[in-house]
Amino acid sequence: MFNDIGLPEVIALVVLAVLVFGPDKLPQVIQDVARTIRKIRDFSDNAKQDIRNELGPEFKDFEFEDLNPKTFIRKQLDSDELGLKEIRNGFDLKKEMAEVGDAVQTVGDVRDDASSSSSSTSTGRISMTKGPDLEKRSESAEQPAKPTPPPFDSDAT
Repeated sequence: MFNDIGLPEVIALVVLAVLVFGPDKLPQVIQDVARTIRKIRDFSDNAKQDIRNELGPEFKDFEFEDLNPKTFIRKQLDSDELGLKEIRNGFDLKKEMAEVGDAVQTVGDVRDDASSSSSSTSTGRISMTKGPDLEKRSESAEQPAKPTPPPFDSDAT
């Protein structure tokens, strides 16, 4: 719960407590806080035990930590009922990404070669337009084509 509190924070809290409560009342305040925490833990443990008794023997493996969605999903995915471990172990992300990168680079090289040979003009400029109809686009420069917006994906937003 308090894993990220370091030594400077603890020292600051002690100094603040001494300033607020004073050195005379500080031991009594610490005892009262410890007693309250102990009572809350006892109350929580008793409530959990009562719930387990009321649920009966069919829920003897019930853990309250499973009510946390992250813990529940992690526990369900770690069980091998669905065969997900085989899928997870058979999938190599680095290998897949390397293959996709190589494929994209190969397609990009082929397009660059095709466009550089057909889009050079007498002035030495290169057309930056994409597509197979590069020559038609250069001839119809007086009629700019209306760009089409990308499709809307509601799941991506």
